[in-house]
Amino acid sequence: MDLSKRLAIVSLMFLMLVGSSFTSNTTTVKIGLLKYKGGGDWYANPTSLPNLVKFCNENLHTNVSDIEEIEPGSSDIFNFPFIHMTGHGNVVFTASEAKNLRTYLIAGGFLHIDDNYGMDPYIRLALKDVFPELELVELPFDHKIYRQNYRFDKGLPKIHEHDGQPPQGFGLIYEGRLVVFYTYECDLGDGWEDPQVHKDAPQVREQALKMGANILEFALTQ
Repeated sequence: MDLSKRLAIVSLMFLMLVGSSFTSNTTTVKIGLLKYKGGGDWYANPTSLPNLVKFCNENLHTNVSDIEEIEPGSSDIFNFPFIHMTGHGNVVFTASEAKNLRTYLIAGGFLHIDDNYGMDPYIRLALKDVFPELELVELPFDHKIYRQNYRFDKGLPKIHEHDGQPPQGFGLIYEGRLVVFYTYECDLGDGWEDPQVHKDAPQVREQALKMGANILEFALTQ
């Protein structure tokens, strides 16, 4: 099957999944956790995604049924309208993985990357393998991703301090569509974790979960 036909089929699948996930009580959707190579701890924050899914299902009436680990080179990646990626260290995409991830994102997929501190120089290089023609750009505070069910007029909330830098939300935009959202100096995933893990104040965890809900809602409805 040539690429154009594959893209058409995948795009149709995404429309069916996305259109039903916010309107139906019976149709469910799965989200993915990216299992990448390079030595970085892709498995960091093990309680974060389950807590975010629970928050979204309860407060946004999403119907996310499962979270699965997915490798960037797998054909199964096209079953997930939303993929989350995190870690502290190195990230490497092979040529075939970068090509597959690019096809997935162009076809309608969405990748959220949360730097868990130390990932930044590696993920920037890895993304160049996926979209060599694109540059990460900081999204303005009036971007729709900050204006979903919850409003963040100052952009990303600051969950954990590391180097005293402000939180920043960067994006890769392909033909007018945000396909990758990269949260930097923010540590959203830490804020999604179980309360006893980082002992964040309840209001801090709430802000992290609400921003995470915005990202998931944006990905499933844009």
